[in-house]
Amino acid sequence: MDCALFEPSLYIVKGIVIMDNDGNRLLANYYDQKAFPSNKEQKAFEKNLFSKTHRAAAEIIMLDGFICVYRSHVDLFFYVIGSTQENELLLVSVLNTVYDSVQQILRKNAEKRALLDNLDVVMLAIDEICDRGILLDADVSSVVSRVSLRADDIPIGEQTVAQVSFQASLFCNLINALACPGFMKL
Repeated sequence: MDCALFEPSLYIVKGIVIMDNDGNRLLANYYDQKAFPSNKEQKAFEKNLFSKTHRAAAEIIMLDGFICVYRSHVDLFFYVIGSTQENELLLVSVLNTVYDSVQQILRKNAEKRALLDNLDVVMLAIDEICDRGILLDADVSSVVSRVSLRADDIPIGEQTVAQVSFQASLFCNLINALACPGFMKL
């Protein structure tokens, strides 16, 4: 009996897509150029995907030869796309990592406006989770810690008084150290 065996691969994810509640793409990363060679085909797939899933209560669907796991929250739809041979639990793990990372990055305020305001950080998080279709990290806290803003990257209007005064004291110490090389006050 001759049966074709599936060759295991590290390339698990074919794409990660986030859409709004109207089916418009907010963020999309496609990792398989053979399956989705052009932007036109990607948009057609997304339109078909959204029309099949925006009212469904399920979490998984087979569409056009792909397994798509999805989740919605307020006005966002999160999708992870894989081939039909992939383990659905791995795809759900990627989906949960993406969803939970976005939730933490947006401070439990995952909605379209907040996502668009922090799109750069969300894109970094997705790149930390999956690179060219290979799952890199499924630990939410590790992903968020690598992409989160450091205190000196936060705009001054969003910093606390303690953070601003600490940075001011560091700046004064630096100026004093440059003016008097023997002076260093901590």
